[in-house]
Amino acid sequence: MAASTATAVPEKSPKSSLPEFVPFDFSKPPLIDGFNPLGKLKDETLKEKLLRKTKENPFVPIGCLGTAGALIYGLHAFNLGKTKQSQLSMRGRIFAQGFTVVALVFGIFTTTMKPKE
Repeated sequence: MAASTATAVPEKSPKSSLPEFVPFDFSKPPLIDGFNPLGKLKDETLKEKLLRKTKENPFVPIGCLGTAGALIYGLHAFNLGKTKQSQLSMRGRIFAQGFTVVALVFGIFTTTMKPKE
């Protein structure tokens, strides 16, 4: 008896109307929250932007002012020859810089956890 050697040919399914998933479409600009590559959506002056950012995260400007104040005072004390006072203010400057970095990280964290509008 001869055995038939018919191979099964997989049937082609009809093409679906849904396109393949493309993770990024290079024909359009990427969507980045808060960034518009096509231009400004609203005109905002530097003062308005500074006030808005300060209201969003008020601890960053406080840390920046503390860092600048400690640096200026430390340089002034160094210039007058008060080495102990200069060292103390430089340590205060390091503390103020750390406070500013923590405030930045906290601000970024709260911004990412905020629900999108």
